Amino acid sequence: MDPDSVKSTLSNLAFGNVMAAAARDYQKELLAHEKHGSSSVNQEVDLDELMDDPELEKLHADRILSLKKEAEKREKLKMQGHGEYREVTEADFLGEVTSSEKVICHFYHREFYRCKIMDKHLKSLASKHFSTKFIKLDAENAPFFVAKLGIKTLPCVILFRKGVATDRLVGFQDLGGKDDFTTRIVEVFLLKKGIIEEKKRDEEDDDYLEGGNRTVRSSVNHDSSDSD
Repeated sequence: MDPDSVKSTLSNLAFGNVMAAAARDYQKELLAHEKHGSSSVNQEVDLDELMDDPELEKLHADRILSLKKEAEKREKLKMQGHGEYREVTEADFLGEVTSSEKVICHFYHREFYRCKIMDKHLKSLASKHFSTKFIKLDAENAPFFVAKLGIKTLPCVILFRKGVATDRLVGFQDLGGKDDFTTRIVEVFLLKKGIIEEKKRDEEDDDYLEGGNRTVRSSVNHDSSDSD
């Protein structure tokens, strides 16, 4: 047999095998697509059935009602001064601490360095812990309540439940004794006292991430809490 003829025959056979294999692969791919399409149709039917499920509809309605009640509650608390860190006067003090179930009041002096640090952290927490009211009162302008509550050292943060003083944070002694503590440390203290509740969050607040990198600067003595 002519060598060139043999070579041509083998080449044709090889090409035929390749084409046959390609045909088989193409057929498999078509079957896979048909199977996938059938699955998608079934899935759509299942989803349609779920949308008409009375239990699912009830869960959806309950969720909408829950969100509505939560929004109404927040609006009511907002009207009572929740959600922000506010300054109040001595004349308004009793009304403020008795109108909300949980209140945090910072007795401060406007010239004291550590009071400014406490201000920063409480302001950060006020908008986050909406169910608790955060207020501040100038101790110089509230001599009656300073004496009545036995406040000797500033800053002094007093925790109220239903108008009754239940606990307090005096100076920074429970926060590590230094000035560069984080907002999270204050938050943990208040959580342990039960005056605020832990909140879930997707991202950490800048104050928590940066730690003690940011502190309030002042020309007043930095070494200790100030006494009145």
